This record gives sequence, structure tokens and C-alpha cells, in this order.
Amino acid sequence: MTKLVLEKETYKILGACIKVHKKLGNGFSISVYREALAKELSLANIPFEQDKKLPVYYEGTPLNQEYVADFVCFDTIMIEIKTLSCLNEHLKQQALKFLKSTRLDIGYLVNFGERSLTWKRYINT
Repeated sequence: MTKLVLEKETYKILGACIKVHKKLGNGFSISVYREALAKELSLANIPFEQDKKLPVYYEGTPLNQEYVADFVCFDTIMIEIKTLSCLNEHLKQQALKFLKSTRLDIGYLVNFGERSLTWKRYINT
């Protein structure tokens, strides 16, 4: 069985997301989930920065523009939160592009808007 990159760290993060969704369900605004997730990450002793400004690189050079990630955990895992009825392909591609342009190792697109929590994992290769 293949091990995931940063498996323990991502397991803890997803556990926090699942707890938030179990307690709140779907239907709230994104700001509610962001605040609840920040509390849950703190309770789980997961180091994170909220609204983290990240440089965007083009051909190895940082641009003047920045990307603001909802959360960056463990200094290397980006968490992007959505509250939609489903994640579409455009959002998935956008999350992957953000991850690649910011040089972080792993990204998660997490959707609290569905009946069950959904997420998509990205690895920056």
C-alpha cells in the first residue's frame, strides 16, 4: 500500500474538517465554516495561518500579485474552502493552478456545501 505525502498531517486536517461538517452540516456561509475550522484546527493543535498571503511565481520569479489561501497548515498544506452544491471542474483546475503557482506541497479543495463533506487532494509535482 502506497503512503500518502504528509499522510499524518493531512489526516488531522481532514479530521478537523469532518468534525466541523458533522457539527454544522451544510447551508451556512463560508465565513461560518472558516471560523469553525480555525477553532477546530486550534483544538487539534494543528499549526495554521488563516488568510495567508502567498507569492505567485512565473518562470521562477515572484510576481507582484499574491494569492490569499484560506488556510495554510504545517507551512506546506493549502486549504481552500467552498460552500457549493458541488465542485465543478473549473474550481478543481483553479485550485491546482493556485497550488502550483505558490509552490506549496499539497492542496485541498474542501466543500462544506454538500450533504456530505467533499474534498479533492492535489500534490504539487
